[in-house]
Amino acid sequence: MIDMVGIGPFVVLPLVIGKLGGYFLYAWIAGALLSFIDAMIWSELGAAYPLAGGSYNFLKEAYGSKGPGRIMSFLYVWQTVIQAPLVAASAAIGFAQYLGYLVPLEVWQQKAVSGTVILFVLFLLYRKIDSIGRIGVLLWVGVLLTLGWIIFGGLTGGDLSLPFRGSTDAAPPLAGTLFFAALGQASVKTIYSYLGYYNVCHLGGEMVNPGRNIPRSMFISIAGITVLYLLMNISVTSVIPWPEIAQWQKSGTHPFVVSSFIERLYGTGAAKVATVMILWVAMASLFAVMLGYTRVPYAAAVDGAFFPIFARLHPTKKFPYVSLLFLGGLAFVFSLLFRMGEVISGILAMRIIVQFIAQAAGVILLRRRRGTAGLPWKMPLYPLPVILAILIWAAVFYSTELTAIKFFLLIFCCGIVAYFLYSKRSKRRSSR
Repeated sequence: MIDMVGIGPFVVLPLVIGKLGGYFLYAWIAGALLSFIDAMIWSELGAAYPLAGGSYNFLKEAYGSKGPGRIMSFLYVWQTVIQAPLVAASAAIGFAQYLGYLVPLEVWQQKAVSGTVILFVLFLLYRKIDSIGRIGVLLWVGVLLTLGWIIFGGLTGGDLSLPFRGSTDAAPPLAGTLFFAALGQASVKTIYSYLGYYNVCHLGGEMVNPGRNIPRSMFISIAGITVLYLLMNISVTSVIPWPEIAQWQKSGTHPFVVSSFIERLYGTGAAKVATVMILWVAMASLFAVMLGYTRVPYAAAVDGAFFPIFARLHPTKKFPYVSLLFLGGLAFVFSLLFRMGEVISGILAMRIIVQFIAQAAGVILLRRRRGTAGLPWKMPLYPLPVILAILIWAAVFYSTELTAIKFFLLIFCCGIVAYFLYSKRSKRRSSR
């Protein structure tokens, strides 16, 4: 859940209102529905194959470990070493952005802050998994307190009719094709805020009773976060009317919407405290993201399907330190190079084809080949959730920015070249 919340809802809220105006809640509901549907696929696969690496194992099993599954799983790991640092960079960039409410920062200073945040989280993660668990609980307490304060403030001190009033007052009317186009573009942003419900699958090999706990973890997390997001949006717009936020977004002013919301309710001092708590949330999300994704290239390397250097464990603390340092280093570079909007679109474009759509189709292949008798958890209404997931993910991919799609295609093609080079090198080693 700390992975799901992060800085996303705080920076995405004004972006969604700028796209949809008074219909902004529809985008948050759409993101939740897609998450629930997709979590059915993840739950069935995660419960059946509770191993470190998540999708790497799912794709390999679905498409055949000695056939197409080799290249599919390799491509997933390949895109993970790019998109996981993008996710981490987005949290760090959002951290630097909100820090600007407390301390005015030049562009280069924001970059310096985001890079420093990445390095600090690497320091926190450079330890055993049991210590990490205790740190994660502490971070989650801060997340709950922050969201609870925001929700309580708006529900008790705002006008709850404002979020639902005048759907077209300060924005052009949205109808027909125009509405669905805007909903698609806004949903790209809200889906980014829900991503992470499946992060538990990356730690499947370190879990107790994964057949029960993996599905339970995902559905409880999505349900809880959906309620929190909807209440947070209603709360904020009950104090700052959405037309005003839309104007801020259009003019590029007031990027600290939640801090401004607390300031109107309780004053500048309280807003500064709230901003510190939002920074805590961003740090917690970055911590969870890096923890889960470091296990992906490690699992693939141990399995002999990715570059061997990623299989190295720390000699005394027994965690994949090479994977952690590589992903953290790349996240550091991305945090210096990119802006928030570019990172969000890039994250989704990188994941949808190789991971989400290919994985959904993989469930069908596994059921046909192995049946359902041995599955610890079976999705209801099969195959409807699979079909819906594929169609919706395809629509979301189409709604991402053209630059992000081109970036995905570049990384995908480079991944294919890297796979054949790696396979050729592996064959040479095995023949010696």
